[in-house]
Amino acid sequence: MRFKGYIFDLDGTIYLGEALLPKAKETILKLRNSGGRVLFLSNKPTESRHAFADKLSRLGIETAKDEVINSSYVAALYFQQEMPDAKLYVLGEVPLIKELKEAGLQMANDPTDTDVVLVSLDRGLSYEKIHFAYHAAKAGAQVWATNPDLVCPMPDDEIIDAGATIAALEALLRRPIDGVIGKPSPIIIDTVLGHLGLPPSQCLMVGDRLETDIAMGIAGGMATALMLTGVANRTDIAAMGIEPDFVFESLAEIPSI
Repeated sequence: MRFKGYIFDLDGTIYLGEALLPKAKETILKLRNSGGRVLFLSNKPTESRHAFADKLSRLGIETAKDEVINSSYVAALYFQQEMPDAKLYVLGEVPLIKELKEAGLQMANDPTDTDVVLVSLDRGLSYEKIHFAYHAAKAGAQVWATNPDLVCPMPDDEIIDAGATIAALEALLRRPIDGVIGKPSPIIIDTVLGHLGLPPSQCLMVGDRLETDIAMGIAGGMATALMLTGVANRTDIAAMGIEPDFVFESLAEIPSI
């Protein structure tokens, strides 16, 4: 095989909603049987790694928790290592908050006593949450995000993701946020490559988004494959100026590289 490590995005690449995309199971099996190391990577912070692994296994791709990395896991690692005493205010859902607490991180209750505002996908987003985050940032808190995605694809719809909330806060603060944890940031690149224990030249990043999946692979020195099964299409490549090494209609094409 040309590559030893294969990093797959999930939503729009391996599955949509509760259904595997065509040839997903067969492709992963072929890669594993040929000695390839497979890692699943998601910017979605609304489920734990264990939940992602359970879902993949339930859909027919047997997966262990250690074969999954998502933005909430990377966020917990990052703040645990870099800002262990920080008080965080989270615009996000229960699995993300639980992951942060399990890493020993504290949650903030007062905008004036907040060190970091962490923006994420939050289906319970409210005026009060934005108000707290805005005033915490005005008082000096850093503003980070688990991921920059504007929307998350679903089988028959798209749900609003963290990128929209980032845009709102940047408009309020009149400045960019301080950093992003998930794809395509160097933080998640280092986590993935460290987890695989492989140099980037031996890895293929596979995903359906140019601005996150493919941009991450390029930034990390990996080969990249854009899947036309999710968000992006061929016309987006020229429009966005992000050029993948491969463009595929089906996952079945991956093992033949």
